[in-house]
Amino acid sequence: MRIGIVGAGGVGGYFGARLAAAGQDVGFVARGKHLEALRSDGLVVRSPAGDLQLPVQATSEPAELGVVDYVLVSVKTWQLSEAVDSIQPLVGPDTAIVTVQNGVEAPDQVAESFGRDAVLPGAAEVIAYVDGPGIIRHLGSGKLTFAEWDNRQSSRADSLQEAFASAGLQAVVSEDIWAALWTKFLSVVPSGGLGTATGAGYGVLRTHPAARQLLTDATTEIRDVAVARGIHLAEDVVPRTLAWIDGLPADGTTSLQRDLIAARPSELDAWTGAVVRLGNEAGVPTPVNTFLYNLATTRAFAAGN
Repeated sequence: MRIGIVGAGGVGGYFGARLAAAGQDVGFVARGKHLEALRSDGLVVRSPAGDLQLPVQATSEPAELGVVDYVLVSVKTWQLSEAVDSIQPLVGPDTAIVTVQNGVEAPDQVAESFGRDAVLPGAAEVIAYVDGPGIIRHLGSGKLTFAEWDNRQSSRADSLQEAFASAGLQAVVSEDIWAALWTKFLSVVPSGGLGTATGAGYGVLRTHPAARQLLTDATTEIRDVAVARGIHLAEDVVPRTLAWIDGLPADGTTSLQRDLIAARPSELDAWTGAVVRLGNEAGVPTPVNTFLYNLATTRAFAAGN
């Protein structure tokens, strides 16, 4: 099985390393000092599940890898457009393109160029980050949930699941991938928008009465947008999402909040911005998320981002 990893950061680097260590033919598309380190010293993974250091095939030019069976697109949402343009040399008539972005629009963005039949929409659950050139620090989890666009069974989905399992990773072929994507969307976007607007961590967001109400309202709005778009979510998805947030570390924050505070490019447009856009398209009011989006964009502007 030939697998191309586009974006060798925390998610792509960790998944790719485990797959390569299990004997899969994995090639990485990377840049800069990270690429230089991959070429000279190999890929290093530091993980409670076991450390790794292995030589890998890495390049900045996807054409050097050629056509693969699977492309795992693991870049951030703001990098996706460029990544889609670059992966053409990796994609043949039978190639499956797996999207793992934090959002619900990435599969459509890829399908605009390659068609829905080429896309396996997915959601990753991995706590990992680049800890230096060529080094991935993995803190926990290692799960990919994915499926065919229409949730049908397929041999390529089964094969990818088997490859992940043989690498010691979790892989779930979802019965309803769109419900899975929107359920994850609910778990990160409300706290991301509210945390960015307030600068507060999960502990404050869930215990301060006004913040708790905003968090609840923002989550409910996203649920309503999903339902209006034909997504079949669990009836208790809002209280279940809030219960999940209640279990997170009190001083924890979302990647969106950390990126905006550090004046780095962020996924704001693909998170809270998407709620506003998709709500407008569906005719569903999203006043709380719109308010949070306006505050967050103002904060980003003030930070020069």
